[in-house]
Amino acid sequence: MHAPTGDHWAAVKRILLYLEATATYGLHITPDSSLSLHVFTDADWAGSTDDRKSTGGYLVYLSSTPISWKSGKQRTIARSSTEAEYKALADGTAEILWIRSLLSELQLSSSPRTMLWCDNLGATFLSANPMFHARTKHVEIQVRFISSKDQLADVLTKPLPLVSFVFFPSKLRVQSPPSA
Repeated sequence: MHAPTGDHWAAVKRILLYLEATATYGLHITPDSSLSLHVFTDADWAGSTDDRKSTGGYLVYLSSTPISWKSGKQRTIARSSTEAEYKALADGTAEILWIRSLLSELQLSSSPRTMLWCDNLGATFLSANPMFHARTKHVEIQVRFISSKDQLADVLTKPLPLVSFVFFPSKLRVQSPPSA
């Protein structure tokens, strides 16, 4: 902010144009009797050129509606992409535990099994090791592999090509309201 350049000004104008074009968009929630929880988790490995920390994120769905999401720089530097992805899985698991607690307080019971989707085989296999998740063994959490092209949490952790950027809003249920 103290010494802005032309690149900074161009980025601000691009953001403002994006916000203007999407001002009417919103998250559309539809009723659904199913209370199944599933989570997409992702991380970019050492994506920050300043400190080499990874950006991790998760996207939690209740049935077909996203209800919770987070994206942020991880607190420590990951030594591998598997470690960065495993940290994102841990953050997603912590969010699931909190959401299950909230649903329980509201006297709503969700499906007993929660699916976590991860696009890193190493992190998926590591999460299957019972020694690493002894604290959450009372929760039926199953980590499954998902192809990177179908990983919805990518939108939270890395820049996307235009094709993906156009594809994701419908999957995230972000839509422009119908004309009145």
